[in-house]
Amino acid sequence: MLGMERSLGLQELSSVERDIYYAANELAEDAGGVQTIGLLEHALIAGISRPTFFRALKSLVHKGYLSHCRNVERGRYVVNAPSSGAHSR
Repeated sequence: MLGMERSLGLQELSSVERDIYYAANELAEDAGGVQTIGLLEHALIAGISRPTFFRALKSLVHKGYLSHCRNVERGRYVVNAPSSGAHSR
C-alpha cells in the first residue's frame, strides 16, 4: 500500500487527508462527484472530528486533490487524479 501511495504522490498527505481522499474516491465512483455529507458519513471518516475534517478537506482542495464542483454553490467536490493534484503545482 505504501508503494502505491508513493507512486500516486499520496505520501505527502496526512493520514486524515488520505482517508478523506480515499473515501471521496470511493463515493465519487458511484455518483460522479462527492458531497460533504456523504464524506462525513463514510466509515473511514468516523473517528475524525468535524474541525479536523474540514481543515483536511480545505487542504485537499488547496493541494488540487479535490476541487469544488462548478455547477453547485458548495458542498460538492470532484475528485482529481493525484498526478493532477500536488504534482502539477
